[in-house]
Amino acid sequence: MTLKPLADRVIIKRVPAEETTKGGLILTSASQEKPQVYEVVAVGPGGFIDGNEVEMEVDVGDKVITGKYSGTEVKLDDEELTIVRQSDILAIVE
Repeated sequence: MTLKPLADRVIIKRVPAEETTKGGLILTSASQEKPQVYEVVAVGPGGFIDGNEVEMEVDVGDKVITGKYSGTEVKLDDEELTIVRQSDILAIVE
């Protein structure tokens, strides 16, 4: 099953947490910090939202940062995804 976002919505999935530090130490799962970086899985078509034209600025595969409590979490085929509005995306990681 696949999800197709509507309007200005974007489907994202969390990028896995780093398992080692920059110095090479291996982190336990309890000490790993949840990353706020997500990968864009699907992008809606944009269009007119509340009378304003919305042009989509993110593409599939982009790495993005969102607000901590943004979006709606869904589980599809054992994969945890989040659906957010494009305006909830704070930055694109380059």
